[in-house]
Amino acid sequence: MDYKNSNILITGGTGSFGKKFTEIILKKHNPKKVVIFSRDELKQHEMRTGGFNDSRLRYFIGDVRDVDRLKRAMDDVDIVVHAAALKQVPACEYNPIEAVLTNIIGARNVIEAALDTGVKEVLALSTDKAVNPVNLYGATKLVAEKLFVQANAYSGKGPAKFSCVRYGNVVGSRGSVIPLFIEQRENGKITITDPRMTRFWITLDEGVKFVINCIDKMNGGEVFVPKIPSMSIMDLANAIAPDCTIENIGIRPGEKIHEVLISNDEARHTVELKNMYIIQPLHHWWKVDNWEGASTLPEDFKYTSDNNDKILSINQLKKLAELF
Repeated sequence: MDYKNSNILITGGTGSFGKKFTEIILKKHNPKKVVIFSRDELKQHEMRTGGFNDSRLRYFIGDVRDVDRLKRAMDDVDIVVHAAALKQVPACEYNPIEAVLTNIIGARNVIEAALDTGVKEVLALSTDKAVNPVNLYGATKLVAEKLFVQANAYSGKGPAKFSCVRYGNVVGSRGSVIPLFIEQRENGKITITDPRMTRFWITLDEGVKFVINCIDKMNGGEVFVPKIPSMSIMDLANAIAPDCTIENIGIRPGEKIHEVLISNDEARHTVELKNMYIIQPLHHWWKVDNWEGASTLPEDFKYTSDNNDKILSINQLKKLAELF
């Protein structure tokens, strides 16, 4: 990908991922322009005055619910990274219509705007909670994934290609459990929802670099899944607050014990590379790519956080916690 001659727009650009993506893409790939699209003027002001005042940056106030504003923002844009979402599970459970408007209608609007303005590549961020969803957030992200995959049929012979990246919890993002545990240990007690719980984990740096790598690889229609480690919630608690008492407060509405990144059914049309899996679409319009070095997955394969050959040790979790 020739980023030096590309204009990039990121929705949700003032979020944790958006800021890290902006930092890395400016420093390492030198694009012509990066458009920060978000709805919060205060966060844009704080981002700009907090060091993101590069001449290549443009700050665009707008909401993914507003397709006309998206079209204006995508004028002369080559690449869109769609990171805007309502993602807090309890908030989505309590405000379901708002979650649908942002995560589903917003996804549709990004697709429509990209098709109408000549954007070449759109990569959307998804989540492990979209696989076999038990909460509304996961269900909205599942629908969004389907929209972005199928959007390739709408683009026809046009330039637009649409793909997704799907990964697990991001260390250090808003709502991450590490800052919560660090805060709680001051009182000598931390709370967990279930001692059996496991989660996939990826750092912001790794997530951004994976997204950039997938922009380079995408043909349109794929869901890219990185090979990432899992962690046990009890190991994390012992790593951060070994001397604290632990209170089990019970599973919250819409919460799983373990997460899934690739289901049994998806595994049948997934290929494996050294550092990722690629879920290929089952549509007649998709030209199968012979990924160099790719292999098919064994029968009954599934990629779950409790059945992962990469498990973070307590020492590794301590090192992650030291970043905060």
